Amino acid sequence: MQEGMGRLVNIIIRTLLSILGAIAGYQLAQYLSGSPWWPKSTLMLDLSMWGLVIVFSAFIGYLLAPLFIRGIARIGQIFERSLQSFTWQDLFVAILGLIVGLIVANLLAMPLSAIPNLGFYLAILLNIILGYIGLIIFLRRKDEIVSMWSSFEVFRDRFHLKGKRTREEDVHDNIKILDTSALIDGRILDIAKVGFIEGTLCIPAFVLLELQAIADSTDPLRRAKGRRGMEVVEDLQKLPDVKVEILEQTLKELKVDTVDEGLIELAKKLRAKIITTDYNLNKIASIQGLSVLNVNDLANALKPVLIPGETLEVDVIKEGKEPNQGVAYLTDGTMLVVEDGEKYIGKRVEVVITSLLQTSAGRMIFGRVKREAN
Repeated sequence: MQEGMGRLVNIIIRTLLSILGAIAGYQLAQYLSGSPWWPKSTLMLDLSMWGLVIVFSAFIGYLLAPLFIRGIARIGQIFERSLQSFTWQDLFVAILGLIVGLIVANLLAMPLSAIPNLGFYLAILLNIILGYIGLIIFLRRKDEIVSMWSSFEVFRDRFHLKGKRTREEDVHDNIKILDTSALIDGRILDIAKVGFIEGTLCIPAFVLLELQAIADSTDPLRRAKGRRGMEVVEDLQKLPDVKVEILEQTLKELKVDTVDEGLIELAKKLRAKIITTDYNLNKIASIQGLSVLNVNDLANALKPVLIPGETLEVDVIKEGKEPNQGVAYLTDGTMLVVEDGEKYIGKRVEVVITSLLQTSAGRMIFGRVKREAN
């Protein structure tokens, strides 16, 4: 079947090139017939020369057909390989450059078309050359063109030329992608319950696969973490005021190898924020200009602000590192070192804050016993 189709295409192309060659031969003979050396002694000789030029040109077209076919096939293979690595953005810019190049070529070809016999061929050559040049220039300047288009959209928005944004567009700008660490941590569920999450919470399918792999681990601790993450996903989906979507994109479709890379690519594609507790993912995403919501940062920001001189009641539960020190903990887990508090271990006391110390490991508070609480 393919062999028969190939023969048919070969015959059609040979015929077309032969016809084009004959037309070119006719125009050439018409041009040469006006020269002094063209034989005009008899009508028969004149017609013979016309026929000879036309047939010879048609024969040249016939002989060039195989080269033309191989050239077209070669160009098709190159285009096929190129298109495999092309994005839709690349294709759009290439077509735009081709159109601009052809417009310029046709404007320049207008005066050339008046040249007898050669004008038509010069116009075709000019279209090919300038079309190719436009395509290449636009592809090489793709980033600048896309940036210019984005600037134009901002300009339209600023002057209200775009009209009112739809509800879907507003939601699109409020997408938040949950990573594995945030789901295992579980505090995102409490945050969502009290209504501090706006927009859509998106969970990529590859994050669910990672959770499943952790839940199937032979390590009991990892298995418990994985199951906890799956339970958080289920509980989030049950919340009436929270919209949760599962994104079906795979790592292969995103052309990445790791889950963190997939989260970053998705966030870029959807203009979304990433919710995480992973320090490394937080840093990498921030370096690439993405917005990251770290649950740990939120927890630190919500810790109560204490100042020296303030008093509070705590339970002294153990001795400190230094002699006579006692240690208590606030409700958020912050350590409170109580001066001369060793003798109050196991008792509730009223403590006066004397100083605060911020370390890389967290915040430490120092105080002294004011009196024993009732």
